[in-house]
Order: sequence, then C-alpha cells, then structure tokens
Amino acid sequence: MEQQEVEVREDSESQLIYRIERPVYDETFIRSHTPFKKPQLIAHLVLFHRCSSHKAKAALLSFLPILSWLPSYPVKQYLFSDVVSGLSTAVVQLPQGLAYALLAAVPPVYGLYSSFYPVLLYTFFGTSRHVSIGTFAVISLMIGSVAVREAPDSMFYVLPANGSNASAFVDEEARDARRVQVAVVLTSLVGIIQVLLGVLRFGFVAIYLTEPLVRGFTTAASMHVVISQLKYLLGVKTQRFGGPLSAVYSVKAVLSGITNTNVVTFILGLVCLVFLFVIKDLNERFKKKLPVPIPGEIIVVIVSTGVSYGMSLSADYKVDVVGDIPTGLSAPAVQNFSLFPNVITDSFAVAIVGFSMDISLAKIFALKHGYAVDGNQELIALGLCNFISSFFQTFAITSSMSRSLVQESTGGKTQIAGLVASLVVLLVVVAIGFVFQPLPQTVLAAIVMVNLMGMFRQFRDIFTLWRTSKIELAIWLVAFVASVLLGLDYGLLVAIAFAILTVIYRTQSPRSAVLGHVNGTALYCDVDEYEEVTEYEGIKIFHCNSSIYFANSDLYVNALKEKVITSAYKKQGVTHEVLPQNVTEEQKNGQLQDRHDESDTEEAIFLEPLTSVHSIILDWTSANFIDSVGAKVIKQVIKEYAAVDVQVVIAGCNRALLAELDALQFFTGVMSTDMMFPTVHDAVLHCQKFRPAAAKNNDTT
Repeated sequence: MEQQEVEVREDSESQLIYRIERPVYDETFIRSHTPFKKPQLIAHLVLFHRCSSHKAKAALLSFLPILSWLPSYPVKQYLFSDVVSGLSTAVVQLPQGLAYALLAAVPPVYGLYSSFYPVLLYTFFGTSRHVSIGTFAVISLMIGSVAVREAPDSMFYVLPANGSNASAFVDEEARDARRVQVAVVLTSLVGIIQVLLGVLRFGFVAIYLTEPLVRGFTTAASMHVVISQLKYLLGVKTQRFGGPLSAVYSVKAVLSGITNTNVVTFILGLVCLVFLFVIKDLNERFKKKLPVPIPGEIIVVIVSTGVSYGMSLSADYKVDVVGDIPTGLSAPAVQNFSLFPNVITDSFAVAIVGFSMDISLAKIFALKHGYAVDGNQELIALGLCNFISSFFQTFAITSSMSRSLVQESTGGKTQIAGLVASLVVLLVVVAIGFVFQPLPQTVLAAIVMVNLMGMFRQFRDIFTLWRTSKIELAIWLVAFVASVLLGLDYGLLVAIAFAILTVIYRTQSPRSAVLGHVNGTALYCDVDEYEEVTEYEGIKIFHCNSSIYFANSDLYVNALKEKVITSAYKKQGVTHEVLPQNVTEEQKNGQLQDRHDESDTEEAIFLEPLTSVHSIILDWTSANFIDSVGAKVIKQVIKEYAAVDVQVVIAGCNRALLAELDALQFFTGVMSTDMMFPTVHDAVLHCQKFRPAAAKNNDTT
C-alpha cells in the first residue's frame, strides 16, 4: 500500500496518542494492493493426511492422556496428597453411589459398580485432574425415568401361587432385573454417542446448553429428585411415575398415602437430614481451617447401619433397607439390543447433559489451576467410561460437583486421586459390601436431599437475571417450568428449542441507530444517546447490530427508512422519491425477485424532499454474514436511492463477509467495490468529496 505516516507519542498528561495520515481506502484500492494468496487445497490435504511418527505419537498421547503425565509424575510431591484426596473422595462416593442407585431405579449395588469401573477408566482417558467421575443425581434421575417408563410396576403384577383371593403383587426381582437391562442398554448407547461426537470433533455441542438453560434445567431436576425421595423419607409405598406431569402425580401419590407414614422411618430420616445439613454448614464455614471436610455421609451410613442392625428395624418396625448386596464383581454380559430403539432419543439427552456437566466443571478447575482440558477428548473419555462399563452392569455417569470439590479441596493433584477412590470402592464391593445390607433407605434419601441444597441456591439466579438480562431469565424459567412439568427429556428439548428461538428473536429485532461524529476523533456514536455528537451535512450513517438474511432483511430496510429517510424530509419544494414499499412488498417471507434494471417502471410518489442529503453510509461492522435474499435487498435499496441522486456506500465490512458478497455476485452491474470502505471514516471522507451531481447542483442554486 501507499506510504502512511504514523506518529505515536505521549502528551504532557502521559496519555498515549497516535496520529496517522494515509489516503482514503476503498475495496478496489485494497484488492489492487493486497492480492489474495492462491488457495493450496491439495497441498493442505496432503499435509493434513500425511502420516508421520510425530503425528502418530501425538494421536496416541491425545487418546491416552495418562501417557503424557504419568512418566513425569512427581511421586514425592504429589503421591501423598493424591492418596489423601482419593480416600476423602471415596468416603463421599460410597454413600452417594448407594443413594443415586435409587434414583436410577436399580438396586444399590449397581451404584457401587458405577462408582468403580468408570472412575478407573477415566484415569487413563480423561484430561481433567480434579473432577470426580461417577454417579450424579441429575443423570441418575434421567436414567431412572427411562427405566420406569420401559419397565413399570404394572408389567410385573403376579397372582399368589396358592390361588388364594389375595390381591396381585409386584414381582420386584423380575422388575429390577428388567430395569437394570434398560439402564445398561441406555448407558451403552450414551457411550457410543459420546465417543462418536468426540471423534467427529463435536465437543462444541455443549455451547447450545447455555448457562441459564443448564442452571434452570438442573434446578428442575433437583425438584424431581427431592420429590422422588419423599416416599423413601416417609416410608410411604407409592408407585414411581414417569413422563409429563410425573412430578405432580408423585406428589399427589405421596400426599394421598401420608397417613400411612412409617413413623420410625420418618424420624430416622429427619434426624439424618438435620445432621447432614449441620455438617455441610460446618464444612462450608470452616473449610479454611479443616484439613479435610467432616465426612458426614459415611458417619451417617455407618451409624444408621449399626442402629438398624442392632434394633432390627427392618423386621420389627418395617423400615425399608438396602437389602441384598452381592459380594464380588459381576461377570461381563452382553446387553439386550432389542431395547436400543426404545431409548435412542433418551440416550442423546443423557449424553449431552452428562458431557455439559463434565466439561463445565473441568474448565473451572483447569482455569483455577492453570492447565488445559480438551473438550473432544473429554467426550471420548466419558463415552469409553460409559460404553465399556456398561458390560459390567453400570449406569451412565458424569462428574459430580460435590465430590469434585472434595477431591480438589483435600489436595488432589492428578487423576491418581480418582484411581485411589475407585480402589476403595472395589475393596467395599469385593470384601465388605454385605455390611451395608441393613442400611435404611430413608438414610440414602436424606443423603440425596442434602447434596442437592446447592442446586436450590440457583433460584437466586431469577433476581440476578431480572436485573441483567430478561431474555436469559426467560430461558431459565422456560427450562425450569418445562422440565418440572414435562419431564427432564421433553423439558430439555423444549428449553433448547426456546434458547435457539431467542437467538432468532435477537437477530430479527436488532438495534439500529443513526451515527454522528465525535469531534476530534475517528469515532462514530449514536446521535440519540451521546451529547456533542454531530452529523455531517448531507450524510446519514446508518448502523444496525445484526447480520442481514432472509428473516430480517425487510426489518433492516424498514429501520433504514425510519432512522434515515424520515429524518431527512424537509418542508422545502417538491420532488419525488422511489417508494420503498415496493421493496417491502417483494421481500415478504424471504421471496425477493431481483428486478435488475426495472427502475424506469417504478412507481414514483411525490414526497417532501431529501434536501441536502446526498449520501447514506451503511455501517456493517456488526454484520457477520449475509445470504442471497439480504444481498438482493441491499442491491435494490442502492438502486432505488441512486434513482433520486442519493448514493449509498457500505463501511466496516469484514473480509469473510466480502467473500460471501463475491460468492453471491453482488459486485455486478452498477455495484462495484468502489462503494465498499474499510472504516466509517473512510466512507465519510469519500462522501464529502464525491457527491452525486444533483446534490452539487442543488448547492450551487
């Protein structure tokens, strides 16, 4: 390009100042002086697909991150901290595994399996050093709703074998076996989906689960969890509901049977609830002084198990207990593939929600401790954990916030902490699992409820979002209400659809303004919002903070008319202007026909004149893309205002948008690159010097 003079200095008040002197640039000048690089598609393809030892090593380290950090693991500095952290995490993981199995509608031992196999596998494939993989309340509840839907109690009613007149009863053993099959098949599909998304580099899908959506959804899930645990807390016998309005039906069923509350069950659960709440509060208040958090969950489990066994609560007081816990690990088994079509939709929801929970926590800890996590590898890691573990009768997992905070706060440095936690769970399953058979289910319900207290603090988001963003508040509320009433699966779909609609709404309702010059600078601001901002005589600068496409192209033209044209009408003389309604009529529903050179036949209506307005500048600094309909609209606008001697130029168009205009053959006929300018100031200087002939004649008369 031509030589430009630049001066940078500091004034007397130490404010950095720069001055630049250069010619006015337009797109024609830029293209003639900065030629594009020739595309090297074949060379790039060859380079991308070339196999080398370096690429093979990089691929292996990416697939197995443990190979990149384990050889250099500082044993003396990290091992003790990781062991302490792993033991502390295991103390929380054991009772949560038992409790969340109830949410998944499977026997408690499967919660222990899900706390071992996936955690062990994540050590090898995961990229986060601090997240605790395993059972999680929201995911467990989503699995439970599917299991109950596919294997309801009504499928397993049997008549007494002796032919007596006694009413039919539920064959719980057959029902639980079927629900385990459903949960395992669902988990297998979740793993396959997550692996495929990771291999295809689809880690970005989590961005569609915006934070207000996730927080509203998880708050609703917490409501479902608490409602589902009421019957265990009260000792009331009710069926488990699934599908739309399941929360309403569950509450109704519990209230209908509240007179049958088991008093011993309720008192035991209430005592555990209060104790755990106090422990949680103490851990929060004195977390800086306590070397490790007080393990309230394991204390409650051990004490209540001892009390239940010593007082024979199950036999004498009809308190529901965990029951049989097989010793040892189960043999791997092949899933029932006939169930795949029934759960395919649910598996997508569980896969996306599980990944969203994991990557959000992983990024928080990575940012805090100064390392990077790979979203695509996290997808693959979660997928492999779910898929491989499903052959050992586990249900879907993700990272848990409460356990991750324990693992990080107790000094965990690497994935070794998770490995230690999984080995502790293995010890329990293999050697002492039978000890927990007398554990009352009401205690597990109390553990679940207390662990969700943090989720309910998210109701505070309503007041924050009311002050900051009404649209995000609407997303939060829709996600919450839809998930509570319609169930977690349909609620998530409704919430995602609504979030996407808000994006469309924002692009269809852009903010537009007429800009003026800030004296002494090259800045341009809204004349209605800023003082001491002046407009150049005869020049209107129109800014709209949106891209231009079929859904908002007519709105763009209407805003242009309202902001620019109407402000230019004066009560002087009589002239004519092309009626903009012709443009609007042909733009409806994105059906725009390019009329090319039909301006001679356009209807003219006598209006008050545009007086001294000779130029309109369209500020496209906020535009990211344009489609064929938008391009035709802009071409039509330029032609019509050219017919009344008003030139229209475009400023601030980025290179990607210019490439789209080239592809759409925008620069044909009267359209040329001379009308495109890199900045608004370039366009203003051009319009001040090069004015339509009619405008110059009006000035001389």
